[in-house]
Amino acid sequence: MFVFVCAGCGAELTAPLSQVALPAHAHQKYGNGVQLPVLMEPGTFAVDPEPWGPPWRRWEEIHPDEAVARGVYAPVYSLSDGAPSAIVIAPGDTRGTLLIPEKGGGYCCGLDGADGPNMACEACGLPVASRIDDCSLWQAMWLAPDAVRRLPVDGADTPPLSWAELMAEGKSTPPFEPLTTWGSPLGSIRRWSWSPQWEAAAGRALAHLLVASAGRPVTVPDGLAKDVFQRALDALLPTGPPARRAVLAGPGLPAPDTDAGILLVPAHPQTGEAWTPAVPAVPAYPVPLPFGVWLWLAFPEPDLPVPAAGGIPDGVLRDDFDPPISRPDRLFRADGYAFQHTLVRLPAVRSPWLREILENLTHHMRAGIF
Repeated sequence: MFVFVCAGCGAELTAPLSQVALPAHAHQKYGNGVQLPVLMEPGTFAVDPEPWGPPWRRWEEIHPDEAVARGVYAPVYSLSDGAPSAIVIAPGDTRGTLLIPEKGGGYCCGLDGADGPNMACEACGLPVASRIDDCSLWQAMWLAPDAVRRLPVDGADTPPLSWAELMAEGKSTPPFEPLTTWGSPLGSIRRWSWSPQWEAAAGRALAHLLVASAGRPVTVPDGLAKDVFQRALDALLPTGPPARRAVLAGPGLPAPDTDAGILLVPAHPQTGEAWTPAVPAVPAYPVPLPFGVWLWLAFPEPDLPVPAAGGIPDGVLRDDFDPPISRPDRLFRADGYAFQHTLVRLPAVRSPWLREILENLTHHMRAGIF
């Protein structure tokens, strides 16, 4: 475990924290006026290896060689010139910081960090972090990498959980969740929606699926995986050539068939490393999914039970029943930003057919694919 301290005066700025993988939805902007929860679990932190935040440079200002050196192989609107390796934590894990009022960028419904660090060290006044809590953004505290130092906590080292331990914990991510929207004339509106985490995870995975397809159709397993991926795959890939088959693979599942050319595998929630079979039977393209999303796809939980017919006897009170989960009233759409962010960082995007998909991304979004 670690604590982060001010680089200026050494004051502690966080509670003790354990490192985990950066969530796929870390930079997601979801809908309009949506009240998103806290990004990070309490007691954890993640590091974004890429630069993020102001200042930004338009693509036209960046030499192609510089973009490639940064791992970007296709045009984007802009790239950050901020410092890499920003650290994200839950706001409740922050200690000894104060808001900088004149750095309050955002203010649709909160702060968005567009003006740079908006939190200062209480002890010395050094700007050290950006508090994010605006609508449609995940609530988080982003520590500026050049303003903090990471110090180990003595005697608190714990190794990452094994795949068996993760399976025993069984922390899956439900595909549907209730979301609250601010700003309606009727006040806050709460409705069941596809999980924003699933949409971000699917956007990232879809980029890998397209690369793995090599321009051929792709099929995915029946059930929820088909709801999540198949419509977009059918819209973006040609028909006619023999299809490549994507299957779920990972701990607790049988070895994949030899004709499966694509494996939907879990990424370790602490290390970010994708699962690999102990003895790979055939070469296959691994498509990583966040562990919680993969776990629900591989071992879906049944719908909550519907109460039996008839009434409850007089004098009997029950508080152990929740109503069945409502399915969203729209088809699933992968997150377009997560898709683009991932695809432009895969060297295969240089292929003309993938570049064409990127160039038509706005059209695909308007068509409801994203």
